[in-house]
Amino acid sequence: MPKFKGKSGAKKRFKVTATGRLKREKAFRSHILTKKSAKRKRTLRKSTLVDRTQEKSIKAIILAKS
Repeated sequence: MPKFKGKSGAKKRFKVTATGRLKREKAFRSHILTKKSAKRKRTLRKSTLVDRTQEKSIKAIILAKS
């Protein structure tokens, strides 16, 4: 059975915290910023945690032995 390679794109997008949760950046902050309010853009700057329902599948991709 061949080894499973992790996705390098996912490795760049997610970081594992000390407690084992996954940290990610928020979407919708790359362009068309003029129509978005300052409050919305300020909130988008902050990172957030991945939802618990998605954690298992993302960890399998990131932490795969290559």
